[in-house]
Amino acid sequence: MPRNPDDQLTGPQSALAVFAHPDDAELWAGGTLALHAQHAPVHIAVPLHDPIRDAEAQAAAAVLGATLHQLPELTPAAIRSLLIELTPHVVITHPVHDIHTAHRRTTEAVLEALPEAKIETGRPRRLYTCDTYNSLTTTGQVIPTVMVDVTATFATKMQALRCHKSQPIDDHFGPMAEDLARLWGRRSGTDFAEAFTALPVLGRLPGAAHL
Repeated sequence: MPRNPDDQLTGPQSALAVFAHPDDAELWAGGTLALHAQHAPVHIAVPLHDPIRDAEAQAAAAVLGATLHQLPELTPAAIRSLLIELTPHVVITHPVHDIHTAHRRTTEAVLEALPEAKIETGRPRRLYTCDTYNSLTTTGQVIPTVMVDVTATFATKMQALRCHKSQPIDDHFGPMAEDLARLWGRRSGTDFAEAFTALPVLGRLPGAAHL
């Protein structure tokens, strides 16, 4: 018999994506979050920015089917409180060695917040980092442990990304998102995919094939 009831869960479970900027969820994990939201609750946490970008983030999250949490700051204490409140099974954030300093700070805050939340609630069960600019970090190329087929939700991802009208979506982020999705798709035998790397949660790596 499993030692924990969560061990019996084989399908997608609740997810929390913690990102540094209002458009990061759509850019790096939008297809996966939209796919996940068809089967389980999805939450996105980003810091408050300005009225225009905050409204864009709200519109984009609605397209993905996710609940948006806009925090004053992504501090370890704020993330810890959110983890305890939501008890997500899955957490997604930026690469540990992301080239963007704000991305790295967000990941550091998640990693600082996670142990106490895990001990108190037993969750999250799984932790993943996402892709980054042209899949290059300060230590080299992103090496995923899982690639999610987002062919069915790629159009939704791009629709959500285009909600961020104040950003250079058509000229910069949109083409990059499509290039990366096609790249990971070719590597995994599908049209479009998104890449994720599992990190240990208190010494345990996920055994599930899905996020």
